[in-house]
Amino acid sequence: MIYLNKTCFNGLYRVNSRGLFNVPYGDHRNPAIYDKDVLRAVSKYLSENDIAILNGDFTDAVSDATDEDFIYFDPPYDSPDSTNFTGYQAKGFNRDEQIRLRDTMLSLTNRGVKCLLSNSSTDFIKDIYSCPEFKIDFVEANRVINSNAKGRGKIQEILVRNW
Repeated sequence: MIYLNKTCFNGLYRVNSRGLFNVPYGDHRNPAIYDKDVLRAVSKYLSENDIAILNGDFTDAVSDATDEDFIYFDPPYDSPDSTNFTGYQAKGFNRDEQIRLRDTMLSLTNRGVKCLLSNSSTDFIKDIYSCPEFKIDFVEANRVINSNAKGRGKIQEILVRNW
């Protein structure tokens, strides 16, 4: 994954409809593939602390969360006109998945688990998180990955939190 991140176009990861990785090679003359000291420090930190890295459905990943946990969700962002990239997995992350994620956050909120979510500032996302359990903050984010250079720059995103 580190190699792909450092050598692919703009460090992008995506898959096609068959679930196959499909990012072209980036324009790198001599990419810094890894920093040995940083990798060792991260390995040490992960090994010496109670940290689990999971690969699976987000509802399964947070099923055992307690009020002593903090959950940050960074899903593929809502893109009503398919203008933003959402193809991190073969099935995509459509609006039904966005609603399922909101319902998961509501369930966690009812269990006393602190949650934070980032997403695009679309009417759909603002609407599904407009309830008393959540607070929405608007932030500007810089975007440097876009096939069209004119599409890069500052965009409005939202942060949704339950505290």
